[in-house]
This record gives sequence, structure tokens and C-alpha cells, in this order.
Amino acid sequence: MTKGILGRKIGMTQLFTENGELVPVTVIQAEPNVVLQKKSLENDGYEALQIGFADKKQSRTKKPEVGHAEKANTAPKRYVREFRNVNLDDYEIGQEIKVDVFEAGEKVDVTGTSKGKGFQGSIKRHGQQRGPMGHGSHYHRGPGSMGAIDAMRVFKGKKLPGHMGSEKVTIQNLEIVSVDAEKNLLLIKGNVPGAKKSYVKITSAIKGN
Repeated sequence: MTKGILGRKIGMTQLFTENGELVPVTVIQAEPNVVLQKKSLENDGYEALQIGFADKKQSRTKKPEVGHAEKANTAPKRYVREFRNVNLDDYEIGQEIKVDVFEAGEKVDVTGTSKGKGFQGSIKRHGQQRGPMGHGSHYHRGPGSMGAIDAMRVFKGKKLPGHMGSEKVTIQNLEIVSVDAEKNLLLIKGNVPGAKKSYVKITSAIKGN
């Protein structure tokens, strides 16, 4: 069954193992999450566990959100996500989920929103090669051929300049190096998607350990 928690990316640091090996880690702060709703097959058409993280300002909260949170005896949350393939009998509405659901050595998948890069050309956005910069070349950093002349249009999927980043990204099979239950911190080996202070979703590795 899947385990999961929501958190906030604090940044990166490094640790030394007992062997003296240097390990880069990402620090995730995950204050206790609150179970907001248990979705059932009869009422919702699918089974899922809805949990929330980080209190929302009252000025930014709508009445339905307030009512939804009151059922769990908590404040409205800024970051709300659902987890599938969860044993719903193990959870109650209003229950808190803490970082100690995970242990050091476990493998997890981390989902976040990648850093926004704005409008970028095809070289940076798609890793294409540039043309020669000298010897009379008039082609440097353009998008290249638009395709056959007969089509008279640009085909869908053509790699062109455009908005880069700010996408949902999941990195799989990351290892949890350490769990600090007192400070609500998870230390995950390697990097995770997103900027500092961005929200991330951590779930048990779908491909197993």
C-alpha cells in the first residue's frame, strides 16, 4: 500500500556517512499533515485519501473550503493532494500524518513544480544544436526547418521556442537518508523538483525498493 506526505522544500545540504562518503541531500519540512477526506467508491467513484498541508490565510479562503476543513476540525490548507492505493481503514478524518511514517533507507517518489524559466529558445528549451557562429553563416540559434514544403503548416509537436518550466515533475526512486521526527524534517538523497519554499508530494516508490 502507498504511504505519502506533503511538505515544503527548504533547500539542499550535504552529509557524511559513516564511511566518510559525502552525500548531497534535499531538506523537506513536513509539519503534520491533516486527513481532510476519505473518498469512497460509492460516493466518489474511486478510493483516495485527501490530505492537506500548511494553513491558508483567512482572507484568501472561500466558504466551501472553510466548511470542508471544519469537518476535519482543522484550518483550511494551502496545499491539498490525494493519494490513491491507500488502506483507508488505517486513517480517520482529522488525523495527523507525520514524517515518521517513513524510515531511513526507504525509496520514495517526489512530485513538485519545476522552476519557471520563462520564454526560452529551442536550444535551451529542447537542447538543440546551434549553427556555426562565423564564416558567413546566417543561422545561429534559430529553430531550424519547419518541415516539408508540401504540408504548408507546422505539425503538432514540433520543438519550438516557448514557455519553459513551471511543470509538474516527478523524480522516482529517491532514497530517504534521515528522518527527524522532532523537527518534522525529511532528508532525501539527491535533488527534487522545484524552487526553495515550493510544495512537494512524497509517496512510496511506485517501482518498489
